[in-house]
Amino acid sequence: MSESASNVVYLAIAILDFVIAGWKCLALLRDPTPTLSLITVNFVTSGLVFTMAAPAGYRRLGELTGVPSFATLPVYIGILTCFSLLHLLTMLWDPRLRQRPPVLRRRVTMWSAAYVAAPAVMVVAFCSADLSGPPDPLKFNTNFATDPLIQVFLGVFLATLACGTLSTYRQCRMVKLEDPRFQRALRSFGIAMLFVFGYVVCCAPAITLAALGNHTLDTVGVLGSTFGSIGALITSYGLSGAAVGAWLRERRDIKALQPLWDLVVEGVDEDLAFSVDSARSHRLAWNVGFNLHRRVIEILDGMRALRPWVSPLPAAAVYAAHEHRTSRGKADARRLSARELEAAATAAALRDAAQRLQTARREAALQGFSGHPPAPGGPQVALPGEDTPASDERQRLLRVAQALTAPLVATALQAVRVQRSAAEVTERP
Repeated sequence: MSESASNVVYLAIAILDFVIAGWKCLALLRDPTPTLSLITVNFVTSGLVFTMAAPAGYRRLGELTGVPSFATLPVYIGILTCFSLLHLLTMLWDPRLRQRPPVLRRRVTMWSAAYVAAPAVMVVAFCSADLSGPPDPLKFNTNFATDPLIQVFLGVFLATLACGTLSTYRQCRMVKLEDPRFQRALRSFGIAMLFVFGYVVCCAPAITLAALGNHTLDTVGVLGSTFGSIGALITSYGLSGAAVGAWLRERRDIKALQPLWDLVVEGVDEDLAFSVDSARSHRLAWNVGFNLHRRVIEILDGMRALRPWVSPLPAAAVYAAHEHRTSRGKADARRLSARELEAAATAAALRDAAQRLQTARREAALQGFSGHPPAPGGPQVALPGEDTPASDERQRLLRVAQALTAPLVATALQAVRVQRSAAEVTERP
């Protein structure tokens, strides 16, 4: 890559890393864990590395320190820091190692010692070398390859990076997680290690030839930075892809639950809402997890508030209409699963209860009464699915929200209206 292209790519990756670091920091404040701490520190370090590695940042740091090529030292140590944190992270993720704490502690201690010793040697070698001459951010490795101290510096760096990335790749291949989303993310993480190892594959022969006075492969050494950048991007996805996917699903679920919220909260009692902005949760899009949990709680509160108006007729009509449609053998009459049928029955019961409440409110207003109208007498009717475990409530409510406009629900509510009209005619003197 040219210097101008490197500036664009490196600074773009740095901005991405800092954004993800800020996002992880917010999550860390809510749920402080060792793994999340390592991920956050990794993204902060990666952002600093790419900022200093960009030719503009590289030259600026050289001007500030008075050593034109000084940025190479913090950049390379930062790279080792990032991949040491990622390597330790994969060991902490490994369920087999977690079941054997002594083995886990021994491996973490051994690798931590290596990751501390390597930068120490690099600092001594770098600071003792003669780095006079104009800086070239993209060709430091080959321009100074004839200096024995820089050879030690680069040899330790590449050897540590190669061992760390290959060990991390092997660890990613061996770790088996129960959650398929995290398993896919871990697989992507392992692929990123191979790209980063590609940096070593490109740089090692270029540095070797340059040390012998042959600069034929200098361009190949520069190409190695491209592999490193690709590996960094894949690493970012591996560490945040699952979280981004969960964030997107939570935003989607908030929107999907909106019709149900309108029916049982806004249409029943707005005091059930957490705040006046409850219906506009997109204003707090950065905290969708809290908004989604809040929405589920508000809906459940609204359903409880609506329960005195629930009638057994709509649910029974749904089951009857479904049985009638499927028994006739129509091509488009798909038999619903037990959960889908339960969601349709709940949706019909809620729509009917909300309609009965609104009718009672209008009648009370015409008679000059204010406040909440009295609920109908008699025992309260349980809504279908009220015994659902708390962990499954989100999915149940999503099915209910989807069923609100289902043709089966509309058919059942129409049958209930006809049934009630017939009953009213029969009761007239």
